[in-house]
Amino acid sequence: MPFVISSVTGKTGWLQLNNPERKNALSLELCKELVRALADFKKQHIPVVIIRAEKDARTWSSGHDITQLPKVHHEPLAFDSPMEQALRAVQEYPGPVIAMVQGGVWGGACDLAVTCDLAIGDETSTFAITPVKIGLPYNAAGIMHFINRLGLNIAKEMFFTAQPVKADRAYHSGLLNYLVSSREIESFTAGLAETMAANSPMAIAVIKEQFRILSEGHSISPEAFERIQALRRKVYNSHDYAEGIKAFMEKRSPEFKGS
Repeated sequence: MPFVISSVTGKTGWLQLNNPERKNALSLELCKELVRALADFKKQHIPVVIIRAEKDARTWSSGHDITQLPKVHHEPLAFDSPMEQALRAVQEYPGPVIAMVQGGVWGGACDLAVTCDLAIGDETSTFAITPVKIGLPYNAAGIMHFINRLGLNIAKEMFFTAQPVKADRAYHSGLLNYLVSSREIESFTAGLAETMAANSPMAIAVIKEQFRILSEGHSISPEAFERIQALRRKVYNSHDYAEGIKAFMEKRSPEFKGS
Protein backbone atom coordinates (compact mmCIF):
# COMPACT_ATOMS: atom_id res chain seq x y z
CA MET A 1 0.00 0.00 0.00
CA PRO A 2 1.23 3.53 -0.71
CA PHE A 3 1.98 5.83 2.22
CA VAL A 4 0.13 8.63 0.42
CA ILE A 5 -3.08 7.99 -1.55
CA SER A 6 -3.44 10.47 -4.40
CA SER A 7 -6.65 11.31 -6.26
CA VAL A 8 -8.16 14.17 -8.26
CA THR A 9 -11.76 15.41 -8.15
CA GLY A 10 -12.48 18.12 -10.66
CA LYS A 11 -9.70 20.68 -10.20
CA THR A 12 -8.80 19.57 -6.66
CA GLY A 13 -6.03 17.17 -5.77
CA TRP A 14 -6.45 15.03 -2.64
CA LEU A 15 -3.53 13.53 -0.72
CA GLN A 16 -4.49 11.11 2.05
CA LEU A 17 -1.83 10.18 4.59
CA ASN A 18 -1.91 6.39 4.69
CA ASN A 19 0.30 4.95 7.42
CA PRO A 20 -2.35 3.83 9.94
CA GLU A 21 -0.12 1.34 11.74
CA ARG A 22 2.14 4.26 12.73
CA LYS A 23 -0.75 6.74 13.15
CA ASN A 24 0.29 8.43 9.91
CA ALA A 25 3.76 9.17 11.24
CA LEU A 26 5.82 11.31 8.89
CA SER A 27 8.29 8.57 8.07
CA LEU A 28 11.06 9.04 5.54
CA GLU A 29 9.04 7.00 3.06
CA LEU A 30 5.79 8.92 3.58
CA CYS A 31 7.53 12.29 3.24
CA LYS A 32 9.21 11.21 -0.01
CA GLU A 33 5.86 10.05 -1.41
CA LEU A 34 4.28 13.37 -0.39
CA VAL A 35 6.97 15.26 -2.32
CA ARG A 36 6.47 13.05 -5.38
CA ALA A 37 2.68 13.40 -5.25
CA LEU A 38 2.90 17.21 -5.09
CA ALA A 39 5.35 17.20 -8.00
CA ASP A 40 2.91 15.04 -9.99
CA PHE A 41 0.01 17.42 -9.24
CA LYS A 42 2.22 20.32 -10.31
CA LYS A 43 2.84 18.65 -13.68
CA GLN A 44 -0.91 18.14 -14.05
CA HIS A 45 -1.53 21.83 -13.22
CA ILE A 46 -3.85 20.94 -10.33
CA PRO A 47 -4.68 24.37 -8.84
CA VAL A 48 -5.59 23.34 -5.26
CA VAL A 49 -4.44 20.46 -3.05
CA ILE A 50 -5.99 19.07 0.14
CA ILE A 51 -3.95 16.99 2.61
CA ARG A 52 -6.04 14.79 4.87
CA ALA A 53 -6.05 11.62 6.94
CA GLU A 54 -8.60 8.82 6.64
CA LYS A 55 -12.23 9.79 7.28
CA ASP A 56 -12.99 10.42 10.98
CA ALA A 57 -9.36 9.77 11.91
CA ARG A 58 -8.48 9.85 15.61
CA THR A 59 -4.96 10.96 14.67
CA TRP A 60 -4.29 13.14 11.63
CA SER A 61 -0.59 12.43 12.08
CA SER A 62 1.61 11.50 15.03
CA GLY A 63 4.47 13.58 13.64
CA HIS A 64 8.02 12.70 12.70
CA ASP A 65 8.71 8.99 13.05
CA ILE A 66 10.89 9.10 16.18
CA THR A 67 12.45 5.73 15.39
CA GLN A 68 14.00 7.31 12.29
CA LEU A 69 15.50 10.38 13.97
CA PRO A 70 19.31 10.53 13.80
CA LYS A 71 21.11 9.56 16.97
CA VAL A 72 23.18 11.90 19.12
CA HIS A 73 25.82 14.09 17.39
CA HIS A 74 23.82 14.30 14.14
CA GLU A 75 21.57 17.13 12.94
CA PRO A 76 18.02 15.78 13.49
CA LEU A 77 16.23 18.20 11.15
CA ALA A 78 18.75 18.81 8.39
CA PHE A 79 17.87 20.97 5.39
CA ASP A 80 17.89 17.94 3.07
CA SER A 81 15.95 15.60 5.37
CA PRO A 82 12.75 14.14 3.84
CA MET A 83 10.46 15.98 6.25
CA GLU A 84 12.07 19.35 5.52
CA GLN A 85 11.84 18.61 1.80
CA ALA A 86 8.12 17.82 2.23
CA LEU A 87 7.51 21.11 4.05
CA ARG A 88 9.29 23.05 1.30
CA ALA A 89 7.28 21.20 -1.35
CA VAL A 90 4.09 22.43 0.33
CA GLN A 91 5.43 25.99 0.55
CA GLU A 92 6.62 25.99 -3.06
CA TYR A 93 3.53 24.38 -4.59
CA PRO A 94 2.09 26.96 -7.03
CA GLY A 95 -1.39 26.88 -5.56
CA PRO A 96 -3.15 26.70 -2.18
CA VAL A 97 -2.44 23.60 -0.11
CA ILE A 98 -5.13 22.99 2.52
CA ALA A 99 -4.76 20.85 5.64
CA MET A 100 -8.10 19.16 6.37
CA VAL A 101 -7.66 18.06 9.97
CA GLN A 102 -9.52 15.45 11.96
CA GLY A 103 -7.99 14.08 15.15
CA GLY A 104 -4.69 14.79 16.85
CA VAL A 105 -1.81 16.57 15.15
CA TRP A 106 1.50 15.98 16.91
CA GLY A 107 5.10 17.17 16.63
CA GLY A 108 6.35 17.60 13.07
CA ALA A 109 2.82 17.07 11.75
CA CYS A 110 1.84 20.28 13.52
CA ASP A 111 4.59 21.97 11.49
CA LEU A 112 3.10 20.45 8.33
CA ALA A 113 -0.36 21.79 9.24
CA VAL A 114 0.87 25.35 9.86
CA THR A 115 3.01 25.23 6.70
CA CYS A 116 -0.09 24.55 4.61
CA ASP A 117 -1.68 27.72 3.28
CA LEU A 118 -4.94 27.11 5.13
CA ALA A 119 -6.09 24.67 7.80
CA ILE A 120 -9.64 23.48 8.35
CA GLY A 121 -10.44 21.36 11.38
CA ASP A 122 -13.38 19.67 13.03
CA GLU A 123 -14.28 19.46 16.71
CA THR A 124 -11.90 16.51 17.24
CA SER A 125 -8.82 18.34 15.99
CA THR A 126 -6.01 19.13 18.44
CA PHE A 127 -2.51 20.46 17.82
CA ALA A 128 0.68 19.93 19.83
CA ILE A 129 4.29 20.72 18.93
CA THR A 130 6.32 18.40 21.15
CA PRO A 131 10.11 18.57 20.56
CA VAL A 132 10.82 19.47 24.21
CA LYS A 133 9.31 16.15 25.29
CA ILE A 134 12.24 14.32 23.70
CA GLY A 135 14.92 17.00 24.07
CA LEU A 136 14.88 17.83 20.36
CA PRO A 137 16.31 21.22 19.27
CA TYR A 138 13.76 22.36 16.70
CA ASN A 139 15.16 24.17 13.68
CA ALA A 140 14.84 27.89 12.96
CA ALA A 141 12.78 27.40 9.78
CA GLY A 142 10.19 25.39 11.68
CA ILE A 143 9.98 27.93 14.49
CA MET A 144 9.40 30.68 11.94
CA HIS A 145 6.48 28.71 10.48
CA PHE A 146 4.76 28.96 13.87
CA ILE A 147 5.66 32.60 14.48
CA ASN A 148 4.33 33.58 11.05
CA ARG A 149 1.08 31.68 11.60
CA LEU A 150 0.38 32.27 15.28
CA GLY A 151 2.51 35.16 16.51
CA LEU A 152 5.27 35.02 19.08
CA ASN A 153 3.22 34.52 22.27
CA ILE A 154 1.16 31.52 21.15
CA ALA A 155 4.15 29.95 19.39
CA LYS A 156 6.21 30.17 22.60
CA GLU A 157 3.41 28.66 24.66
CA MET A 158 2.97 25.73 22.28
CA PHE A 159 6.69 24.97 22.18
CA PHE A 160 7.34 25.44 25.91
CA THR A 161 4.34 23.45 27.20
CA ALA A 162 4.08 20.82 24.44
CA GLN A 163 0.41 20.55 25.42
CA PRO A 164 -2.41 20.02 22.90
CA VAL A 165 -4.35 23.05 21.74
CA LYS A 166 -8.00 22.08 21.31
CA ALA A 167 -10.06 22.91 18.26
CA ASP A 168 -11.87 25.97 19.57
CA ARG A 169 -8.70 27.68 20.76
CA ALA A 170 -6.86 26.65 17.59
CA TYR A 171 -9.52 28.50 15.60
CA HIS A 172 -9.44 31.63 17.76
CA SER A 173 -5.62 31.75 17.75
CA GLY A 174 -5.45 31.59 13.96
CA LEU A 175 -4.10 28.07 13.64
CA LEU A 176 -7.36 27.05 11.95
CA ASN A 177 -9.01 29.16 9.28
CA TYR A 178 -12.32 27.37 9.80
CA LEU A 179 -13.75 25.10 12.49
CA VAL A 180 -16.40 22.84 10.95
CA SER A 181 -18.35 19.85 12.27
CA SER A 182 -17.07 16.39 11.38
CA ARG A 183 -20.27 15.80 9.39
CA GLU A 184 -19.54 18.74 7.10
CA ILE A 185 -15.77 19.11 6.99
CA GLU A 186 -15.18 17.11 3.80
CA SER A 187 -17.87 18.86 1.75
CA PHE A 188 -16.95 22.25 3.20
CA THR A 189 -13.25 21.82 2.39
CA ALA A 190 -14.04 20.56 -1.11
CA GLY A 191 -16.29 23.57 -1.68
CA LEU A 192 -13.63 26.00 -0.51
CA ALA A 193 -11.10 24.33 -2.80
CA GLU A 194 -13.50 24.67 -5.74
CA THR A 195 -13.92 28.38 -5.01
CA MET A 196 -10.16 28.87 -5.10
CA ALA A 197 -9.72 26.69 -8.20
CA ALA A 198 -12.14 28.95 -10.11
CA ASN A 199 -9.75 31.90 -9.76
CA SER A 200 -6.68 32.68 -11.85
CA PRO A 201 -4.04 30.03 -11.07
CA MET A 202 -1.26 32.30 -12.36
CA ALA A 203 -2.30 35.17 -10.09
CA ILE A 204 -2.63 32.85 -7.09
CA ALA A 205 0.79 31.29 -7.73
CA VAL A 206 2.45 34.71 -7.87
CA ILE A 207 0.61 35.99 -4.79
CA LYS A 208 1.45 32.82 -2.84
CA GLU A 209 5.12 33.22 -3.70
CA GLN A 210 5.00 36.86 -2.58
CA PHE A 211 3.48 35.77 0.74
CA ARG A 212 6.30 33.24 1.15
CA ILE A 213 9.08 35.69 0.32
CA LEU A 214 7.68 38.48 2.49
CA SER A 215 6.98 36.18 5.46
CA GLU A 216 10.56 34.90 5.27
CA GLY A 217 12.04 38.39 4.95
CA HIS A 218 13.74 38.33 8.35
CA SER A 219 17.41 39.08 7.83
CA ILE A 220 19.90 37.94 10.45
CA SER A 221 23.63 38.40 10.55
CA PRO A 222 26.02 35.52 9.78
CA GLU A 223 27.05 35.65 13.45
CA ALA A 224 23.45 35.23 14.61
CA PHE A 225 22.95 32.28 12.25
CA GLU A 226 26.13 30.61 13.52
CA ARG A 227 24.98 31.16 17.12
CA ILE A 228 21.64 29.48 16.38
CA GLN A 229 23.46 26.51 14.87
CA ALA A 230 25.86 26.31 17.83
CA LEU A 231 22.97 26.39 20.29
CA ARG A 232 21.20 23.59 18.45
CA ARG A 233 24.38 21.48 18.27
CA LYS A 234 24.70 21.81 22.03
CA VAL A 235 21.27 20.21 22.41
CA TYR A 236 21.55 17.37 19.90
CA ASN A 237 24.96 16.45 21.37
CA SER A 238 23.50 16.40 24.89
CA HIS A 239 22.46 13.77 27.42
CA ASP A 240 18.90 15.13 27.27
CA TYR A 241 18.51 14.40 23.55
CA ALA A 242 19.93 10.88 23.92
CA GLU A 243 17.72 10.30 26.97
CA GLY A 244 14.62 11.65 25.22
CA ILE A 245 15.00 9.27 22.29
CA LYS A 246 15.87 6.34 24.55
CA ALA A 247 12.90 7.00 26.84
CA PHE A 248 10.54 7.19 23.87
CA MET A 249 11.78 3.86 22.52
CA GLU A 250 11.46 2.29 25.98
CA LYS A 251 7.97 3.81 26.46
CA ARG A 252 8.82 5.59 29.71
CA SER A 253 9.11 9.16 30.97
CA PRO A 254 12.50 10.72 30.26
CA GLU A 255 14.80 11.85 33.08
CA PHE A 256 16.22 15.11 31.77
CA LYS A 257 19.28 16.66 33.45
CA GLY A 258 19.56 19.88 31.49
CA SER A 259 22.95 18.85 30.14
